[in-house]
Amino acid sequence: MINVLFLCTHNSARSVIAEVLLNTLGRGKFTGFSAGSSPKTEINSIAKEIAAEMRYDSKKLYSKSWDEFAKTNAPKMHIIITVCDSAAKEVCPIWPGHPLQVHWGFKDPSAGGGDQVEKRKAFDELVKNLKPKIEKLIRLPVATMDTVNLKFKLREIYNND
Repeated sequence: MINVLFLCTHNSARSVIAEVLLNTLGRGKFTGFSAGSSPKTEINSIAKEIAAEMRYDSKKLYSKSWDEFAKTNAPKMHIIITVCDSAAKEVCPIWPGHPLQVHWGFKDPSAGGGDQVEKRKAFDELVKNLKPKIEKLIRLPVATMDTVNLKFKLREIYNND
């Protein structure tokens, strides 16, 4: 099982959607987690809605600090992907096992104004952009790839879609 941690500053939208996508699409091969440097008190309601639509148990979703995954008893991460530009610029904890780290920046769907329909459109756009990248990640032979090639492929996935 390959563990992937998705990071975003507040762990309420982008990182949560990435966690849900990886856990629903990569069953049996990948486990997705999410966290933030300054987590909010709860997950965005539209992110929860999308999780439910994907038949993901939204009770598993809660906004958590990335510090939880830097502890010695935390699940060992193989890959860490920042999904927001501000989190990518922050000084991350020292991760046990020194997992591979890459950046896939996405626009914050919860940052825009508008009514509920407009807000949902922004989340749907995130899913539309993130899902093909997650699908490509799942198809990689991660367990047999060396770190240099894996990092190259993960960057390529982000840059070529």
